[in-house]
Amino acid sequence: MKCTQCQYHDTKVIESRDVAEGEATRRRRMCPDCNYRFTTYERLERPQLIVVKSDGKRQMFNREKLLAGFYRACEKTPVTSVQIERAVMDIEQQLYACGENEVSSKKIGDYVMERLAILDEVAYVRFASVYRRFKDIESFEKELSAIRDRDRNKESDAKLELVKD
Repeated sequence: MKCTQCQYHDTKVIESRDVAEGEATRRRRMCPDCNYRFTTYERLERPQLIVVKSDGKRQMFNREKLLAGFYRACEKTPVTSVQIERAVMDIEQQLYACGENEVSSKKIGDYVMERLAILDEVAYVRFASVYRRFKDIESFEKELSAIRDRDRNKESDAKLELVKD
């Protein structure tokens, strides 16, 4: 790594540490020629994801847009920003793990719905109302029934586990 001050061709690493939960490495460097110290960050370069919208248009994946959607859905709920960040990071990792350069917006929306269903029911319904574009009260009630059924299944599964133990 070249020194950013004097352009000397080889700097010395004096300290390294993982940051961003192991997603990056922070390195403190020193130039042996001019003694200038500076910091560099090393991150894994991932391929740029392209999101294919429902109308067929393509756009670059934007983590900030995903984050903003979560914050909007979780507004005035007990969901913390740490939980939101974790959910977004998990979704991002899932998207990169699938190994495809293009991903449908529907797939991203489904991942968001899965996470919100776990985090908070109100946030889930808020997001679902926009994502699923409820046309009337019946479709909204249908989604609420699905949530109730899922909760009942979780409760009965938990009871079965207690009986087995």
